[in-house]
Amino acid sequence: GEHPRMGALDVCPFVPVRNVSMEECVTCAHNFGQRLAAELSVPVYLYGAAARDESRKALPSIRAGEYEALPEKLAKPEWSPDFGPSTFVPRWGATVTGARTFLIAYNINLLCTKELAHRIALNIREQGRGPDQPGRLKMVQGIGWFLEEENMAQVSTNLLDFETTPLHTVYEEICRDAQELNLPVVGSQLVGLIPKKAMLDAAEFYIKKENLFILEEEQKIRLVVSRLGLDSLSPFHPRERIIEYLVEAEEVDRGLVAKPLGAFVRAVGARSAAPGGGSVSAAAGALGAALGSMVGLMSYGKRQFEDLDPIMRKLIPPFHQAMEELVAMVDADSRAFSSYM
Repeated sequence: GEHPRMGALDVCPFVPVRNVSMEECVTCAHNFGQRLAAELSVPVYLYGAAARDESRKALPSIRAGEYEALPEKLAKPEWSPDFGPSTFVPRWGATVTGARTFLIAYNINLLCTKELAHRIALNIREQGRGPDQPGRLKMVQGIGWFLEEENMAQVSTNLLDFETTPLHTVYEEICRDAQELNLPVVGSQLVGLIPKKAMLDAAEFYIKKENLFILEEEQKIRLVVSRLGLDSLSPFHPRERIIEYLVEAEEVDRGLVAKPLGAFVRAVGARSAAPGGGSVSAAAGALGAALGSMVGLMSYGKRQFEDLDPIMRKLIPPFHQAMEELVAMVDADSRAFSSYM
C-alpha cells in the first residue's frame, strides 16, 4: 500500500538481459500492450525506450496522481492511453509497459520517522525537491516511507542505470546524510533481481576502500552482502537473486568448461572441428595462469613470507584474472567457430 501504483498490473517492463537488443524489447512491449488492451479492454501506456512521446519516457510522470487520479486523467486528451479505451476501469486501473535497462530496486533501512527518511530521499534523488533544487545522484529515484511490520523507515530507491550511479554510491550517500542527522542505518534490502556486475562493482569499491585482498567471486559477493547489510530483513541467497546465476542454472548445455577433464579431452579428439585449437590453447593458458596464481597464494599470508605480502597482492591478481578470462575463452572460441560454420 505504500508504493506508488495506478493499476492491478501497475508496470510490466521488458529488459534485455542477454542475446537480445533493446529494439526487440520495444517490439515486445508494443505487442504486449496492444494485446492486453484488446483482450481486457483496459488503458495501457508506453514508457521508457518504448514511449511514443518524450513526456511519457519517465514512469513517475505517467503514474502521477496514481489510481485515484485516473478518472480525471483519462478525460484529458494529452493523457489518452497508447492502447485501449480512455475510460476508467475501476477493477483494473491502468497498466504501463515499456522497455528499459535493468532497474535495481534498492531500499536502505533507517531507525527514524518517514519524514526524516523522505528528507534524505529528496537530497539524493535526481529530481531532488524540484527544478531549482536537484538531488545529488543521477538516474536515481527515491522516496521515504515507513514499514509498520518492521517498525522502521526506508529510503526506497530505483537505480535506473547502475553504471551511472552504482549500488554502493547510493548506500554510502544515504549513510552520509543519516550520519549528519544522527540517524542509524540498519542494513538495506534488494527487491527482486540484480545484475552480477552491480554486485562486483560494489565489491571492488569496498576492497579498494578497506585495502582488502579478495580474488574469488563468491567471496566478493559475500563481502557486499555484509557491507550493505543485504540480509538484514531476510536471508540473501545470491543464487536466487543474481540474474546471471539464475540464467546459468536454467541452461541445459553448461558448455565445455563444465565437463570433466576426460570428457573435454574426448570432445577435442572427436570427429568434429569444434572444440579445436583455440579452445585447447585457452585451456592450456588458463592452467598456466592458474599455476602462477597458485605459487603466489602459497606464499601470501604466511608469517615467514610476511614481508612479501605487499608484492604478492600486486602479482597474484593479474594471474587470477588471466585464468578467469582464459577459462571463458574455452567456450567462446568453440561457439564462435560453430556460429561461423
